[in-house]
Amino acid sequence: MRHRSGPAPYILLAPFLFIFALFIVYPLVRSLGLATERSFGPGTGEFVGLENFRLLLVDPLFWKAARNTLVFTAGSVFIQLPLALLLALALNRPDLRGRSFYRLIFFSPQLVGLVFSGMLASLMFEKRTGLINQSLHAIFGFSLDYPWLQIHIMPMLIITALWMYIGFNMVYFLAALQNVDKSLTEAALIDGASKTQRFYHVTLPAIRPVGTFVVLLSIIGSVQLFELPFIIFGQTPYGGSGPDNRALTLVMYLYRQAFETGDLGYASALGWIIAVFLFIAGLGQLVLTRGDRA
Repeated sequence: MRHRSGPAPYILLAPFLFIFALFIVYPLVRSLGLATERSFGPGTGEFVGLENFRLLLVDPLFWKAARNTLVFTAGSVFIQLPLALLLALALNRPDLRGRSFYRLIFFSPQLVGLVFSGMLASLMFEKRTGLINQSLHAIFGFSLDYPWLQIHIMPMLIITALWMYIGFNMVYFLAALQNVDKSLTEAALIDGASKTQRFYHVTLPAIRPVGTFVVLLSIIGSVQLFELPFIIFGQTPYGGSGPDNRALTLVMYLYRQAFETGDLGYASALGWIIAVFLFIAGLGQLVLTRGDRA
């Protein structure tokens, strides 16, 4: 006889399904509909088809925001992650005294919060009384002038993010390094492999799945960059995007269009462009992970 479970499972799943449909499914479907409209605030819109996507392709601010976001993403992936891996390798040495203390020091920026970190960075890079300019003037006798700070806004954000997240990524690499099969390392050492050879042929393949995950995490976080430039430049006359929109990111441009301009349709189209990019990045991570398992 076929066993019937009754309505109990559906009753237990109902709260989750309701919340999922209300806060995930409905916003996605609604945003897809908004992307085909031109609106001037809630409740006002006219159907324009794919016009919003066409306008994005010829919008210079969109391409500037995309370029800024790409530069920040490249800094996160090609500067921050290799340094985090080197830091994890250094702090994974069993003969290093005070390893726990050093790990806490490098991870501590995660404990103070993003808002505090952004405000601290804005004070450090302040053009007259900031710690960086004061230190440069005291040690080398010169300071960074204001035009330099205006032009090099994206390196400033990359340096701030490096300070904030290098310890966070270090923890992932440390966990991966501690799971490397020691017998393989010892076998390579007996065979006469150098430190570099042991790293490339034993350690790196073992931590590659975690490294792939950390790269994807960094790409997603970088593409969603909003709070850091908004906090640093939000109180300046230029707004959160900085002078000449040099700190403008894709999510910040979406925020402008949705909540300042009121064009929810244009903002929704931009949101779907970001979602498609992140979906492609996720597929790339999935393909690489499958390749590692094979």
